[in-house]
Amino acid sequence: MFEKIGPSGLYVLAQADHGAPGQSGAAPAETHAGTEAHGGAHKAPFPPFNSETFAGQLFWLAIFFGALYLLMSKVALPRVQNILEGRAERIEGDLAEANRLKAETDEAIASYEKTLADARAEGHRIAAEVHEQVSKEADEHRARLESELNAKLDASETQIADAKASALGNVRGIAVDAASAIVERLTGRPAEGGAVEQAVDASLAR
Repeated sequence: MFEKIGPSGLYVLAQADHGAPGQSGAAPAETHAGTEAHGGAHKAPFPPFNSETFAGQLFWLAIFFGALYLLMSKVALPRVQNILEGRAERIEGDLAEANRLKAETDEAIASYEKTLADARAEGHRIAAEVHEQVSKEADEHRARLESELNAKLDASETQIADAKASALGNVRGIAVDAASAIVERLTGRPAEGGAVEQAVDASLAR
């Protein structure tokens, strides 16, 4: 059996009469319960909308709100704050690491460019030295060849002059003999050697 208690409309289990079945005390209780459960005129409103319980609801709302505030301020919010601070520290650390890596990268690029410029300058210097050395060796080789050629030309000219002189000597002798033979054949008597030689020398001199 249920029994209504107080203005809030709560129902509690009422202790049934321990009398024997069929006694007159059981029927009124069943009739009262049925009337309260099914009678539209006596049905209580939904508790949150019952104006008679607003004070109690506000009291418990204040208690639960305070407990929730304490729970959030003591447990949840510090954990959230720690998480946000840790995340901010990680972000700052990542940014610092990124800036450090960027600085190292810029330094490495500057060092590479300097090394490349030094290598190019050294390459140009070596190329200039090699070109100068090759030019010097080429000049020396050309001078040596010119000297050898001039010596060979002088020797050739000497040989040509000697050969020419020898050939002219042979020609003079042949010319003197030929002229003597011709004069002897034409005149029938030997020609004078001195006159023939003078005539041949005069002819060769022209």
